[in-house]
Amino acid sequence: MKIEEIISAIEAFAAPELQENYDNSGVITGSSSWECTGALCALDVTLDIIEEAIQKKCNLVIVHHPIIFNGLTKITGKNYVEQVIIRALKMDIFIYAAHTNLDNVLLGVSGKMASMLGITNIKVLQPKEKVLRRLITFAPLNKAETVRQAIFAAGAGHIGKYSECSFNSKGTGTFKAEEGSDPYVGEIGKRHEEEEGKIEIVYPAYLELQVVKALMDSHPYEQVAYDIFTMDNIHNGIGAGVIGELKETISDVEFLKEIKMVFKTGVIRHTALTGRTIKKVALCGGAGSSLIKSALQQDADIFITADMKYHDFFDAGGKMVVADIGHYESEQFTIDLLHDLLVKKFPTFAVLKTGINTNPVKYFV
Repeated sequence: MKIEEIISAIEAFAAPELQENYDNSGVITGSSSWECTGALCALDVTLDIIEEAIQKKCNLVIVHHPIIFNGLTKITGKNYVEQVIIRALKMDIFIYAAHTNLDNVLLGVSGKMASMLGITNIKVLQPKEKVLRRLITFAPLNKAETVRQAIFAAGAGHIGKYSECSFNSKGTGTFKAEEGSDPYVGEIGKRHEEEEGKIEIVYPAYLELQVVKALMDSHPYEQVAYDIFTMDNIHNGIGAGVIGELKETISDVEFLKEIKMVFKTGVIRHTALTGRTIKKVALCGGAGSSLIKSALQQDADIFITADMKYHDFFDAGGKMVVADIGHYESEQFTIDLLHDLLVKKFPTFAVLKTGINTNPVKYFV
């Protein structure tokens, strides 16, 4: 199997176009045309992870955190980043990172956190803006269904938990084929009227190339008429963090105990507890202080995240509990997320999980 096949499966789940502009998700080292001998999933890539991959005969390392964020002007091995890159290149190890693009899908990093706590009815906490597009096109009535199905197959037409959503109406289209054209219907030099179906379909912006390609490939006309509009509507499946509900209410103290157990953290930094009950839970893997306002606006009883600064805790204003469980602790199950995604897609291929804890933060208790 080619590495590019495995990468395609990850990117179908978390499109690279969804990453933040400061990020460096995607290929870090290697060529996607290589044959894959095995894949190792980890949170970070370190020298120990590279050596583990070599030992387990995996030439593909899939991680959440990119090891390179800024450009390297020299690679001399003076720090751990350069040492890892040198070792990976020397041993033909392909490194791939799925970072903020994996954060920005509903069932990504934060969604996995929610599943570990049994939280249901989840939606994105802070949806990305202007990620939806509306395609309007026209096709002769006898080909409209063919065009519609092709656009659906390209990923368009999803609204919430519904698929193949479209609006369709009938009308009369007119056109006159000029010299040098090759019309599907009508005659050159004469205006033609054709009963057509108008098709309107919504899709996320990152699918635009494949949606338009599907339209062009399936449409019988030599010149396809279509319009694309940017929408202000919210896409509740794309954005940062998630929010959902526990099946039953629980006291804040008991819920913190459960969080501590599930995420195997040595300590939880949190705001003052008042004995209130917890039902609505907001979560964000990694650094999530920027989402406090969104969690408050949606009446979360608790916000679970990491990397909170001293003054960030004041932002909750005593209206909800803020719990900092640690960066590694909040994202550790991303390894399982990546592993399970690939095992489901490639059940007979060697997809492994690292046995190394790469958390650089230790606790003295």
